[in-house]
Amino acid sequence: MPNYDDLFTEQPAQGEETPFDKDAWAAKKQAEREGVYAMIDNHVHDMGMDGGVFQAYLDVQARFDLYSVSNAILIAAQCPEATKLADFDSWKADGVYVKRGQDAITILEPGKEYKKDDGSVGVSYNVKKVFDISQTRAEQRPAPTMARDERLLLKALMNNAPCRFSISNELPEGTNMAYHPQNNIIYVRQGLDAPTIFRGLAQELARAHMDKGGITCESPDFAAYSVSYMLCKRNGVSVEGFSFDRLPESYAMMDAKALRAEVGVMRDVAGTITADMNRLFQAQEKAQKNRDGGAR
Repeated sequence: MPNYDDLFTEQPAQGEETPFDKDAWAAKKQAEREGVYAMIDNHVHDMGMDGGVFQAYLDVQARFDLYSVSNAILIAAQCPEATKLADFDSWKADGVYVKRGQDAITILEPGKEYKKDDGSVGVSYNVKKVFDISQTRAEQRPAPTMARDERLLLKALMNNAPCRFSISNELPEGTNMAYHPQNNIIYVRQGLDAPTIFRGLAQELARAHMDKGGITCESPDFAAYSVSYMLCKRNGVSVEGFSFDRLPESYAMMDAKALRAEVGVMRDVAGTITADMNRLFQAQEKAQKNRDGGAR
């Protein structure tokens, strides 16, 4: 009679787990981070050489105004048309599922703080995988069109400004607005339409913020121009006439860290002006709710 005892004596051991290798895990995470940093540096290099790539970054930063420069660069490099991002679990929690075969968008999220060798506190960053709404099965609705009253939009832009404003008929031909730091005034040509005022005022306000804040960068004029572009995109103002075909020549020679700092100035100044605008919008909305409530 055949013997089957070996079936029971030669089974592989059950329940034995491979010990966690902390060093291997740390090395893997470090390699992931280095890959992400390399992606940032490579894309920043392209931004300094190609106006179209630079403009695409500004478009992303305009939509994701609270995202860091590095993450806006990563989004621009991987999915420049992205509009709403979340990780797999967050989409699932909302009842939305990521389409099969979609490549995740890699960004960075802050981790734990740590003490550097010089005694200062640093923040470690972890690689995070997210997906844009276009990569999910969610019904995509067109983004709501910004339709704020033009007068309110201009008042918001002027809210909490670091300078004064004055109508002037003495501006040079072809100049609609000019910030004069010695007088701390932005002079505005009389009789302009709202979009022209917004575009010019945003640019001169950016100059004023940099001047009053002691903010320096390689190309202040181009930085202010880029801030105006982002604010127009963010507030539904036409960007017709903006062109990024010619970047400052110095951008092509700047290293990735320096150019990141340059666009960081643009992001931060645009963010400061946006915060001032939002405070006025919120005050207006609160006042309107109070009026509506009192009318009932």
